[in-house]
Amino acid sequence: MNVRRLLVPGCILAVTFAAAVWAGHAPPGVRGEPDVAEAAPAAAQARWEPPVAQESGLAPAQTQAEITASRTTAIVQAARRVAPSVVSVNVTRRETVQPRTFFEGFFLPPGAQREVQGLGSGVIIRADGLILTNEHVVRGADRVVVTLPDGRQFRGKVLGVDEVTDLALIRIDGRDLPVAPLGDSDSLMIGEWVVAIGNPFGYLLSNTEPTVTAGVVSGVDRNIIGGGQGSGEDRGYYLDMVQTDAAINPGNSGGALVNALGQVVGINSSILSQSGGSEGLGFAIPINRARRIVGDLLAYGHVRRAWIGLEVEEPAERAWGQPRYVRISHVAPGSPAAAAGLKEGMIVSAVGGRPVRTALDWEARVLDARVGQPLVITAGATAPGLAFTVVPRDLPSMTAERVRALSDFEFVTVTPSIQAERGLASPRGALIVDLSENARNIGLQEGDVVVQINRYPVENADDAATLLRRFAGRGPIRMVIERDGQLMSISFYVG
Repeated sequence: MNVRRLLVPGCILAVTFAAAVWAGHAPPGVRGEPDVAEAAPAAAQARWEPPVAQESGLAPAQTQAEITASRTTAIVQAARRVAPSVVSVNVTRRETVQPRTFFEGFFLPPGAQREVQGLGSGVIIRADGLILTNEHVVRGADRVVVTLPDGRQFRGKVLGVDEVTDLALIRIDGRDLPVAPLGDSDSLMIGEWVVAIGNPFGYLLSNTEPTVTAGVVSGVDRNIIGGGQGSGEDRGYYLDMVQTDAAINPGNSGGALVNALGQVVGINSSILSQSGGSEGLGFAIPINRARRIVGDLLAYGHVRRAWIGLEVEEPAERAWGQPRYVRISHVAPGSPAAAAGLKEGMIVSAVGGRPVRTALDWEARVLDARVGQPLVITAGATAPGLAFTVVPRDLPSMTAERVRALSDFEFVTVTPSIQAERGLASPRGALIVDLSENARNIGLQEGDVVVQINRYPVENADDAATLLRRFAGRGPIRMVIERDGQLMSISFYVG
């Protein structure tokens, strides 16, 4: 056969050539081998024998055992230990279709929706089917299906979510499932080896087993401004994260970041990328924070946020070479900070023994504070200052009396403490703390403050509930709210 400029994949070429040798043929021009026309019939039946390995100073079995042992590194053992407990999380959600062009708006019916598929990863943290993943993986999910590495599938139920830390809990009806051992993220060292385990681009692969990428801990206590690619939509700040150069891609979200001991030290969450793929800037939520969030969600159904009652600011101007610092800008009356003796104008240099140089550092320290557990804040007229012991309390909006209005709204009265907690401009009004899906669809959000209904001022939660009941079924309702420091109005009907 005369073959010219044949371009084939290497594997196909290798198989073709091997078949030719097995059949007793060789490419033209190879010396010492018969041509096709000259091959003896017996040659066509010759058996192919593998090449014999060269003799070495060690026995072949011993050599193979030593090489195999050298290949089984700590990274390999860590991956083997955790991979069986890393699952795929498939979600189905419904989204409202937005017209892409002016003319498309004429053909789309109002409120048209479409079904959207999403995929992420998760980590089994309890043998009875408790799975930890990212909040953005299950956000808005109508249906959750969890696939184990061995191919088994389970319907999942979302037990609780926390948007602030981007964590969520799922439960499946399983027994004696493989559990990932959890480590200590506070002991992480910059430069130590870690592996990321998850299901990147899982929708393109039919395999159910997770994949492994290796890298190092690039940094700790990292604050990210805005959501990265792969973290879903922009959800604001990611605080006090573990940075790694282990490849994290879409689909890895919710998977495990594992140290060389085979312990989960983080939950993969986001990346910073220009292309949408991994560029060596991956971030994981510290597992110590995840432990606390899991404990609160299981015990209370929500996360207990620690309230200290002070606000900080960074200086507007800073001389070249001057250390960065934050200054207390406001202390809420009657707050834990006021009780501890902290005052406006003081410079905060550390919280819990950890340095504070920026406003994001402060937010990260408060994020990990626990209700009822004393917290030492170092502050003074100049750094380093004195130690003040603060005992955080629950957020005032969590402990305030709630007022239900109709079947769609839940309010609490704005007080000075709640105003300080939320950074509100309005000193009075009704803070929305819970809404029905119908109320969300008209544009309202939790955190909005109702200050007026049909030109009637709203002083507290009872006013809001009374006015809504009065105007229900009597025509349009025009509600004036405060959101992000700005006033806006929303009109709607209540049947």
